[in-house]
Order: sequence, then structure tokens, then C-alpha cells
Amino acid sequence: MASLIHCPHCGVRPKEEFSIRGAAAPRRPPPAAKDEEWHRYVHVRDNPKGRYQEYWHHAAGCRRWLVVDRDTLTHEVFGVTDAAEFERARAAG
Repeated sequence: MASLIHCPHCGVRPKEEFSIRGAAAPRRPPPAAKDEEWHRYVHVRDNPKGRYQEYWHHAAGCRRWLVVDRDTLTHEVFGVTDAAEFERARAAG
């Protein structure tokens, strides 16, 4: 049975339309950050088990970036948010 994802723009779609692009938690360093900070941001990542927020790209649909809250063990999806909305909420605190 195909897994379905609820895209906030397109509705319920098969997961094969999306590509996973990585963790949503790390914050991008400022352009003038030291090399070590950029190295940690680009190359050093956790590989957690359990609930996790990831950037997903709806490549075969609206082409929007989304943040998917899912369990990495069971693949259960708890929620999907537009990435721009996610970033606005994060900036607001």
C-alpha cells in the first residue's frame, strides 16, 4: 500500500511525489561565519530514531518546500507545514 502525504497546497498525494532533503532543525549560519561553523552545519548531522522534522520538496506537484513531522522508525506522519510558514513561526519564537 502506498503511503500518502497531505500537501497543504495539493491535498493528499503519494509519497513518491516528494523528495526528502534533510533536517529542518539546524539554522543556517550567517555568511561570515567561521569555516568550522559551516562545516558543522553542512556535514555533521544527527541520525535520530523517532519523531523528526525534515524538509521535503514536492517535486512532482506544486514544487513547494514543506516541513514534514514524521517518525523515522514507523514512517508515521504527524503533520505537514509549508516551509515558509514554518520559518516564520520559528522566527517569531
